[in-house]
Amino acid sequence: MVLTNWRYAWNNSADPRIVRAHSLVDAVAGVRPAVVRSAGSPDAPVLAYGGLSRGVIHVLDFLEQRRGGVPARTEHRSTWPELAHADAVSETDILAVGMPVRRTPAPLPAHSVLAPLRITLSVPIGRDFEPVLRRIARKARQQYARELVARERTLEVASSAVDFDHFYDGMHRPTMAVRHGAAARSVSRRTAWACLFRRGVLFFLCESGRRTAGMLCRLDGRTLVIRLAGVEGGGSTAYESATYLALYIMIFQWATGRGVTRVDLSGCEPFLSKGLFQFKRKMHPEVALPANHFGEQRLLLRVLRDRPPVRDFLVANPMLAMFSEDGFEAVYFHDDQRPARLDLRWECPGVSGKRLVHLDEFLDGLSAVGRPPRLSLR
Repeated sequence: MVLTNWRYAWNNSADPRIVRAHSLVDAVAGVRPAVVRSAGSPDAPVLAYGGLSRGVIHVLDFLEQRRGGVPARTEHRSTWPELAHADAVSETDILAVGMPVRRTPAPLPAHSVLAPLRITLSVPIGRDFEPVLRRIARKARQQYARELVARERTLEVASSAVDFDHFYDGMHRPTMAVRHGAAARSVSRRTAWACLFRRGVLFFLCESGRRTAGMLCRLDGRTLVIRLAGVEGGGSTAYESATYLALYIMIFQWATGRGVTRVDLSGCEPFLSKGLFQFKRKMHPEVALPANHFGEQRLLLRVLRDRPPVRDFLVANPMLAMFSEDGFEAVYFHDDQRPARLDLRWECPGVSGKRLVHLDEFLDGLSAVGRPPRLSLR
């Protein structure tokens, strides 16, 4: 259990000593960063990711999902200078580079956007529940109020080993399998037991006394971190009835008056097309850099070729870009044939506003074969 707790702390802790240790390990391990090139169908953009190894899961997997199709990956080792000059990849449309903040190029190269590698979303909690409830989107709030009565919803706090098994095996794992299939990723049973259940709270949403959904949270000081979720049997009915949103709201209410000052909704990739971001945006969370090692990492998205599939992809996936050391703005790409995807909303505390970027200007100087200007990654 000691090793399990240590591994969890290494991957999640905001302890400055662990964050600094991560930076040292990244500096050593990143001498020869891996580059993964991902091709799809001929009418889809060719993607590549290079740099910090954890970005393959947190960035490339998401970009492939948004592109669609069956990815064909190839991998090799490179160097930071080769990544900087885009010499690390060939016949690639979009190169994503995950890097420590100290390697961020200044100024940024043309045809690129700088973003955080990940963002975190959280809701501040005070002594009064009403201000928290008012943060929720109006339509979602109204649906919650209707179904609270109609479905006889209540919140249960559970604490036994049987409760843990029921949640992990009967809710969480089936839900991950149904929603993500082979791409599902989570924490192991051992980690969930030792680092979450024994150090946090397990909630069940009950309808007429029957458990229909659950969330396993960790208590870090005065912050309640929502880590694992699931619905009974992994079924889809719960999503249609806004079960998850109801459970979030009831957890907010539970946290009020119990010394909790913040509920951490966990993080996601910095793309407005991320389904989790759009769902959690209904709770009007604060957007910030993660307090753990991810807060010290950046994502440089570079466009290497100007082709119609590339333009389609950029327009479909607006980003949360960094305009200062810790400030964000929503970047929407568009051109005369492709309107900006403003239906993918950005409004959250921590995001200063939106910027519309015309692709003719952004991609000026690139061709279908592409050749970006050379730059230096420090």
